[in-house]
Order: sequence, then C-alpha cells, then structure tokens
Amino acid sequence: MRFPVDDSCVLLDGPWTHRFVHANGTRLHVVEAGSGPLVIMVHGFPEFWYAWHDQLVALAETGFRAVAIDMRGYGASDKPPRGYDAYTLAADIVGLVRALGERRATLVGAGFGGILAWTTACFHPKLIESLVVIGAPHPLRLRAALATDPRGQLSAAIPVLRFQLPRYEHVLTSEDAAPVGEYLERWGSAAWTHSPGFAAYSRMCRQAMLIPQAAFCAMEAFRWSARSVLRPQGYRFVKELQRPIGCPTLQLHGSADAAALPRTAQGSGRYVAAEYAWRVLDGVGHFPPQEVPETVTCEILSWVSKD
Repeated sequence: MRFPVDDSCVLLDGPWTHRFVHANGTRLHVVEAGSGPLVIMVHGFPEFWYAWHDQLVALAETGFRAVAIDMRGYGASDKPPRGYDAYTLAADIVGLVRALGERRATLVGAGFGGILAWTTACFHPKLIESLVVIGAPHPLRLRAALATDPRGQLSAAIPVLRFQLPRYEHVLTSEDAAPVGEYLERWGSAAWTHSPGFAAYSRMCRQAMLIPQAAFCAMEAFRWSARSVLRPQGYRFVKELQRPIGCPTLQLHGSADAAALPRTAQGSGRYVAAEYAWRVLDGVGHFPPQEVPETVTCEILSWVSKD
C-alpha cells in the first residue's frame, strides 16, 4: 500500500475553510471556522492541523473564531530548510495573529505545540490573551527533568532523542511512515489506540508525514532543542524563559502520558504569574484532543469563556 505524497492529503473537507496565510516570511496553512474572539490551536508531533477538528467545530459553534494551523514544516505549510528554532516558530504565531487582522489571541497547544505555546506566551506577552497547554511541561521543567530524572523523563524521551541521529527522517518515513503510527500507539492510552477511530487517524498522520520534506522539518525542530543547549542562543533561550508568564493559563495533562510524564509537567505553574489551573485527565495519554475530545473541548470553552 502506497500513500499519497503531496499536501492535498491534509486538505480535508468539513465545516471549515482552508486558507494560506503569509506570516513571518513563510506561508502557513490554516483551517478556520466561526467568528468572534480568536483562538489559535497548534498541534504536536507527529500530527497536523486535523488534531483539532473536534475543537475547531465546537469553538466555532460557541462564538469563537477557531483557527487550527499546520506548523512550519508540517502538512500544507511551507517547508523551508531553516527556521525551526524556538524563536522563529514563536514569531510564526505572532505573524499569524497579525496576518489574521487581530491584536491578541488565545493560544492552545498540545505536545510539541504546547512547548511552543509556553514559549510564545513568554516571549510575546502582549499578544496572548490566555493560554491552554495540553500534554506539555514548561520547557524549563522539561529540561530539568531530563537531567534529574534519568529513570523517568529521560527514559521516556529516548524515542525523541533518537531524532538527533543524522537522516533519521528516513527511518521515520520507512514502510509508509509506519513509525509515526508506532509513536501514536506508544504514547496514546490503550483505550484510544484500541478504539475504532484510531486506525484512520494514524493513517492520516502517516500520510501527512510522507509529504516531501515534512519529516526532515519535524526532526529539525527537535534537533535545535538539543543543538542549542551549549550554544549562546540556547543560554539566552533559557534565560528568557525564566520571565513569568502574565496571562491566565490552563494546563491539562493525561495521567497516562508516556511521552511527557505528569510528574515532569506538574510544577509548571511556578512560571505563571497570572491565574493558573492544573487539571489531570485520568487514564489519558499524550493526545487528549483525540483521546477525550469532549472533555478537552469543555475545558477549553470553560477557560476561554471566562470574563
């Protein structure tokens, strides 16, 4: 079985509109529904914008302008050879908000998208109205846990650490991107991975990763995280992340998350100077928007609807 290898495979039909928006010098694919206050949703690895299809519809029906994006390098967005450092990826979000004609937005991120959400809220505080982070510790909590919890978070991160290997993107895309499905299965809860919809979602994510250059771009973002540790840019990144986040922040985390352990994520609130709430999702793995979509939608709506 051979999957399609062009970005048409992510242009899925539904009660939404596909757009291409120029932001921060690149073209981003966004999927939009509804009108009202802007809510931007950022997927994680190894997913694409469709990770938010349930929330996209629910937010639009409840009076919000819901936008799910393909991050730089993913899906139908541009795939330049550079620009996968945290600074550029955060600037992509800034450029997107402005390109959409808004001054502020609520930012929702899951997995790697959650790490980006933390970073964007820290680096660009005037842009973010409120923050919802799912399945992602604050970056400084993650760095600390990798050093101090070798049998826990460091062991859990071994599959991601392999991304540092040269040309690992060829491993990721082997056998029609079968490893992508393996990551979803390894990090998701058993209830979800054995559900009727899992196979279809896994297939879509595998297709999206087979788009030319998508796997390389996905690896580059993780590689920057490791390469920058002993470089001046990395030192500056850590120092800047120490600034407290000034927007209301909701953090959701699955109790069965095998990629970012709950004990790693817990304590991220110390970096938030505004209202903060921590919610544990019992029995849920690393992909709550897919595993328990109704619960995630209700939590987001409750948070963004606050006065």
